[in-house]
Amino acid sequence: MCPCGSGQPEAKCCGPFLAGAPAPTAQALMRSRYTAYVRGAVEYLLSTHDESTRATVDRKAVTRWCKQTMWLGLEIVATEAGRRGDREGVVEFIARGSTLGRPFEQRERSRFRKGEDGRWYYVDGDVS
Repeated sequence: MCPCGSGQPEAKCCGPFLAGAPAPTAQALMRSRYTAYVRGAVEYLLSTHDESTRATVDRKAVTRWCKQTMWLGLEIVATEAGRRGDREGVVEFIARGSTLGRPFEQRERSRFRKGEDGRWYYVDGDVS
């Protein structure tokens, strides 16, 4: 089953997006990025980060976090826009895990934007 919690097999859920297919919605991109953290797919995380904020990503820190974390689940709390015809969207989620034996629950409102290429990109998020 897909790590994103959709209840679908990964091959029919986030797998195609990690393999290069464009995510059709902001929520689909959010779910696939969670799966990328679980799988340690750092290149996918970087390539789906909006160009306006991509330079702020610390590749080494992301790689380390992926390796040191046991991911325990993703819960989508709310979505605003981010559908196929939209240009922007917000996905609020809670990601649960344990890093180096310390459990965490990260609640975030993530902003997404559709690029000129028609693909969704993660812009940034407010963590609470």
